[in-house]
Amino acid sequence: MDRIESSERTDRLADAVRWLVRAAPLGRSRDVLHGRWLGHPVHPLMVQLPLGSWMSAAVLDCVPGQQRAAHTLVGVGLVAALPAAVAGWTDWAELRRPQMRVGLLHAATNAAGIACYAASFAARTRGRFARGRLWGLAGLTAVGVGGALGGHMAFRQAAGANHAEHIPEVAGPGWHAIGALSDFPVGTPVRSRLADVSIVVVREATGAVRVLADHCSHMGGPLSEGEIVDGCIRCPWHGSTFRLSDGWNVTGPATAPQPAFETRTTNGQVEARLRSRVSGTTE
Repeated sequence: MDRIESSERTDRLADAVRWLVRAAPLGRSRDVLHGRWLGHPVHPLMVQLPLGSWMSAAVLDCVPGQQRAAHTLVGVGLVAALPAAVAGWTDWAELRRPQMRVGLLHAATNAAGIACYAASFAARTRGRFARGRLWGLAGLTAVGVGGALGGHMAFRQAAGANHAEHIPEVAGPGWHAIGALSDFPVGTPVRSRLADVSIVVVREATGAVRVLADHCSHMGGPLSEGEIVDGCIRCPWHGSTFRLSDGWNVTGPATAPQPAFETRTTNGQVEARLRSRVSGTTE
């Protein structure tokens, strides 16, 4: 897996596919596919239906008289695999290079599995159930390998994980000095420190000082290098947009809000403390 992550052989293909995925006219449905509405990536949830259907078909293949039921389940899995794949490609296009390399192999093995199940469905339709079982076994093997690769991406490479989850533990309780008010020009994101946490500070024209964790919850991008747009800050890496007032993820691909801090100014010095976690809104 380390060799796959470091190999540059597939990078040109990855760049071409990423361009196609990003160019697709998905509109607001892109955030739906990312799982912003769910609070975490939706792709792992969507793959349960095809995998469950195919696993169940494999079990029924071992039970006499269940050919029709197994045939139906193979078909259900094929239909369900399409939206799951679309969600997966949408997430993949916003990953780091090493994750994308593993992701291409993940997609290739799953595509091989889908092709095997298509052959299995066709054989079963023609009444060739023994051949259909063999194709199904080959498909289950392929998607099993694909699942292992997906697990590597999720748990080893942290693809889809909330990269800001640790902030409340590191920041600690209470108020922390983060600099003089004069250090923060109006309308310009400034990187600063709060305890052991990198933060981005934005002083608004109204006088309010907004503070968020600097590393984007999506993939750790530096928000302090981002753009201020309509009371939000946009990550320069993948375009996730967070509301400055409370860190809510207004647009994806980030599926988790950004840790936000309360502020106060005392004798020209700005202090901040972590906001209490409350349910966000989708204004």
